[in-house]
Amino acid sequence: MSENKDPHVAEHGKSVEGVKFVYDFTEGNKDLKDLLGGKGANLAEMTNLGLPVPPGFTITTEACKVYLESGEEPAALRDEVSAHLDALEQRMGKKLGQADDPLLVSVRSGAKFSMPGMMDTVLNIGLSDKSVQGLAKQAGDDRFAWDSYRRLIQMFGKTVLGVDGELFEDALEAAKAAKKVTVDTELEAADLKKLVTKFKKIVKTEAGRDFPQDPREQMDLAIHAVFDSWNTDRAKLYRRQERIPHDLGTAVNVCSMVFGNLGPDSGTGVAFTRDPASGHQGVYGDYLQNAQGEDVVAGIRNTVPLAELEQIDKKSYDQLMQIMETLENHYKDLCDIEFTIERGVLWMLQTRVGKRTAGAAFRIATQLVDQGLIDEAEALTRVNGAQLAQLMFPRFDESAKVETVGRGIAASPGAAVGKAVFDSYTAVKWSRSGEKVILIRRETNPDDLDGMIAAEGILTSRGGKTSHAAVVARGMGKTCVCGAEELEVDTKRRRMTVPGGHVVEEGDVVSIDGSTGKVYLGEVPVVPSPVVEYFEGRMHAGAEDADELVEAVHRIMAFADRKRRLRVRANADNAEDALRARRFGAQGIGLCRTEHMFLGDRRELVERLILADTQAEREESLKELLPLQKQDFVQLFESMDGLPVTVRLLDPPLHEFLPDITELSVRVALAESRQEPHENELRLLQAVHRLHEQNPMLGLRGVRLGLVIPGLFTMQVRAIAEAAAERKAAKGDPRAEIMIPLVGTVQELEIVREEADKVIAEVEAASGTQLKLSIGTMIELPRAALTAGQIAEAAQFFSFGTNDLTQTVWGFSRDDVEASFFTAYLEKGIFGVSPFETIDKDGVGSLVKLAAKAGRETRPDLKLGVCGEHGGDPESVHFFHEVGLDYVSCSPFRIPVARLEAGRAAVQSQGSDHR
Repeated sequence: MSENKDPHVAEHGKSVEGVKFVYDFTEGNKDLKDLLGGKGANLAEMTNLGLPVPPGFTITTEACKVYLESGEEPAALRDEVSAHLDALEQRMGKKLGQADDPLLVSVRSGAKFSMPGMMDTVLNIGLSDKSVQGLAKQAGDDRFAWDSYRRLIQMFGKTVLGVDGELFEDALEAAKAAKKVTVDTELEAADLKKLVTKFKKIVKTEAGRDFPQDPREQMDLAIHAVFDSWNTDRAKLYRRQERIPHDLGTAVNVCSMVFGNLGPDSGTGVAFTRDPASGHQGVYGDYLQNAQGEDVVAGIRNTVPLAELEQIDKKSYDQLMQIMETLENHYKDLCDIEFTIERGVLWMLQTRVGKRTAGAAFRIATQLVDQGLIDEAEALTRVNGAQLAQLMFPRFDESAKVETVGRGIAASPGAAVGKAVFDSYTAVKWSRSGEKVILIRRETNPDDLDGMIAAEGILTSRGGKTSHAAVVARGMGKTCVCGAEELEVDTKRRRMTVPGGHVVEEGDVVSIDGSTGKVYLGEVPVVPSPVVEYFEGRMHAGAEDADELVEAVHRIMAFADRKRRLRVRANADNAEDALRARRFGAQGIGLCRTEHMFLGDRRELVERLILADTQAEREESLKELLPLQKQDFVQLFESMDGLPVTVRLLDPPLHEFLPDITELSVRVALAESRQEPHENELRLLQAVHRLHEQNPMLGLRGVRLGLVIPGLFTMQVRAIAEAAAERKAAKGDPRAEIMIPLVGTVQELEIVREEADKVIAEVEAASGTQLKLSIGTMIELPRAALTAGQIAEAAQFFSFGTNDLTQTVWGFSRDDVEASFFTAYLEKGIFGVSPFETIDKDGVGSLVKLAAKAGRETRPDLKLGVCGEHGGDPESVHFFHEVGLDYVSCSPFRIPVARLEAGRAAVQSQGSDHR
């Protein structure tokens, strides 16, 4: 629950005396989203602001939790709903479903977090064979009444009774074909009356019962259907994708109906206070005359731009513009608004903070700062690292020779290339086999969610910026082009016909540009993002020709860097990576993996080291490796001059430097059969057998290797020390830190450190230079974390190796499990996200917290960092801030993300402190 928790909320989802399960729209506010859901809380807020909201009431998320846990609604809920329905009927001056002038209501879902199209809605509840006549008489429009009734049966049949929606769609298409019309608005009252009869027969056949004529039964069943929709497969999948908790439940909003399908002076629309694709200010949205809201969201009929409403109904347009300004100033953010006009009267049906593209998020945050609506700290909370990462992806090369075959609405930016597929099943299947795909549909619906997730991008021939495809794609950061009307999509034949008659078959490669709306045949080459060019120093913020997006990113990053406490380092193994990392804002190297320096031409030297039979042979090999290692470090220290460089001594098992055992056995066998010389191969084979381990990641590696192979670690320490001394002699400022890997007990570290200190002292004496090298260890084993207080006695710093720590805590071999059962674990909800992607706070995180605390109790000045790839994961960065680490380290490309999230973590923790 939020801090605005209502005192009458049920504890643990139980129905108890005095609990309030239903709130009138006049009773809530926008801060009660936990209880009333986002939709209900915002309907209440708009009501409080005096905006024209149709009267209604909200059934709380607590009622949903009781229903989902027990299978029954709370005992008091029916009476509460009856009381609020009575009050609504008195206010409206008519009763639900009465024969002469029926009150009709909508029943709509509304969870705390927006889940567009994932849960259920039923409109026009209260219509029956009797009340449809009264509605027609009262409205003076037979067509409107029968259109509303067929919509109710269609939505109720699919949503509540589980009838296949395609059956209703096919019947509707058949009715239009019989009438020789293309859109449903051209069907007349008599046609719709026949369609109602057909729909009722479909319900009877498929559901095994008649469509209910009792309006209260309709409402109660619809309420239960909305509760049930919280646990549909598509809703669960969406929550996993968006990391929304599964235990929140949904509220249910019962709202008196207003009608956009009463003729040309009525309509429905969706509006944004700013463009959700670009962030630019202006008039953005879609409007559809003579329609209900689901028509716009479903993308079944193509809308007109919102700006055209000014010519259609200027009074409503002007009122809407004023309301939009009021809402944006009140919420201090981009607002997404649903509205209906009923015979020239404007009604507000919903508002929420709108989903937006990554670029729009950065632009809007800085715009709102400039307008004085929010401060810099709040601006940081309006963007995130995932959005920044998206902005760093490449985009299409506009100078390339391309074949443009269509253009739609630029709904969600990005450059997506893939094979055309025409249904979600194929998208998922091909994606899992490694293919990149573009999902092409006439319009998407919630059942397409798994295919949308699997695809590189989504292309539809219908719908606008507010259609299901556009809203969901923006929320997921997927490239999307909607409403490309000139493209004829035939999902049954699995093909798309483009202007000029060319046919795109399933499997043909297409490219879509979500920033321009253009559709291309074949694969279009890409160029670096301007945001990457900015971080690389090839584009300068503040210049006259600076990209507007780059300017916004620059400002937000400056905010983040000023606010953050965590420093950000890079995982880099050579000078080239180090220089790039420094351009990206790295404040040092947190992990230099020296094993990467032993590959290539040096593999033969390592083989000789392994095969050495005597101390003299071993020392000769080490002597040859020393200058090569030293030069590596000289280059690294030069590229990171003045910044810390943490060098991890050799970590992987030595067998990784030797030939494959099977391949080598074949070579030896062939040589023997041919009676060819094979002494060296035989010695290698014997060494491979000698070093072979069943589980090498838990075997002879890290500090164990340094203790077993005399001189190996001391050679590396000498190379580091001599390189530092050389840089100092050249007036450089090397700041080397030596990290001992895979320590499980303080005794291991003490032995290695004693040898290292001796070597460093020798180099200092020989060079006449004081080096000030620090020595620490990786905490990557559970035992190291549990004995961190002891280990800190011999360590000047800890760096948490969260990749290995995750493997050893979970008992996972990462290379094996991710490909074998992680997909099943994610689908079953055992994982919300892979523990290798985001740190497991309860398990691995608890050990990090424990070790950090114990280490600093022993050594208060102990420096703490993390060098697993979790260091660049947005959610994990927040955890490391909370634990009190000094820095995170990640790959160069993720450094800007870590910088941004470190700033956000600082701001959010300050906000928590103030509360």
